[in-house]
Amino acid sequence: MTNSKMNPKVDAFLSRATQWYEEYEKLRNIVLDCELTEEFKWMHPCYTFQNKNIVLIHGFKEYCALLFHKGALLQDANGILIQQTENVQAARQIRFTDVQEIVEMETIVKAYIYEAIEVEKVGLEVNFKKNTEFNIPEEFQNKFDEMPALKTAFEALTPGRQRAYILYFSEPKQSKTRESRVEKCMQQILGGKGLND
Repeated sequence: MTNSKMNPKVDAFLSRATQWYEEYEKLRNIVLDCELTEEFKWMHPCYTFQNKNIVLIHGFKEYCALLFHKGALLQDANGILIQQTENVQAARQIRFTDVQEIVEMETIVKAYIYEAIEVEKVGLEVNFKKNTEFNIPEEFQNKFDEMPALKTAFEALTPGRQRAYILYFSEPKQSKTRESRVEKCMQQILGGKGLND
């Protein structure tokens, strides 16, 4: 089946898929039935409505999934949306482990896709937590107190960059590991750079 809406980059992605090939094909057909535009972003098939990202197809070792970019705003009447990690604020996944599961859930999946399109049509936005709601680790706060310039530089970063640093500094269980992470990143922060810049 060739469909004028199919993106050659997605064809290439599918031709390389060793795992989840059938599942990807089925998900692709379901999504294309919903009149979305097929694009290829972040190395994955991504489907948009009026240039807004609606859903992305991706796979992991244990499952493949449809990722709804604003899944947090969906009603989730069937209770099937999964938040990948607690720090993911907007996106939600519907996970599958075999093609049969996708076939059985087709109607539900389409309902979720149409709802996601409605979310875009009416312009709903996810209310992201403010960075003030993320706890700044003590080791980082101590550095702020010692070096006001560090605090100023940090506050000048974009909210996304601030959040990346806070999460990165908060991860380790041990205080000395947290402290060494802060030490390592100080120059970057002072230079106005994000964690991954």
